[in-house]
Amino acid sequence: SSLSVDSRGESPRWGDKLSCRAGFLKYSCEITLDPNTAHSYLLLSGANRKVTLMNQPQSYSCHPDRFTDWYQILSRESLTGRCYWEVEWREFVRVAVAYKNISRAGGGAQCGFGYNDKSWALDCYQKGYNFWHNDMWTSVSGPVSSRVAVYLDHRAGILSFYSVSETMTLLHRVQTTFTQPLHAGVEVLGSAEFCKPK
Repeated sequence: SSLSVDSRGESPRWGDKLSCRAGFLKYSCEITLDPNTAHSYLLLSGANRKVTLMNQPQSYSCHPDRFTDWYQILSRESLTGRCYWEVEWREFVRVAVAYKNISRAGGGAQCGFGYNDKSWALDCYQKGYNFWHNDMWTSVSGPVSSRVAVYLDHRAGILSFYSVSETMTLLHRVQTTFTQPLHAGVEVLGSAEFCKPK
């Protein structure tokens, strides 16, 4: 399925912390994770919105879309237009967007979120954040929160990551050209849940 939000109107104001989240919520997309893409050690729960790294393989069938080496998973939905979603994370999570044609087999850079030109990713861990794209990383400063938000304006080529607590803080913003629909994704060394924003 494809998710697209009405793109009339202007982009939310980036600097307005108080009204910013409310402005983004109208672009909320409900993300569900695709079991056929899940690495075999990833357990899905919560109506396929939560993913946890386990210490043994789960009972998935063989599928060409499955990541064989990276602890990664992609959304069922393809994302175009304007979309906003939030991820609650624990331990270490790499929050990403990727084209559907990202490679799945093997442990090389062609499969890892942020290590190729088909994906963009934000590392989230207790000490902070790093942004990755095409195997290049940028240290990101900002308040560490257990919840991060992603705002995508596909047509405008805007991808923004936010730290979410009482306020929203912009962590990193990308201005580029997206040539295909994107899928939300995560690499998980703990757990990640795609929340229903309230």
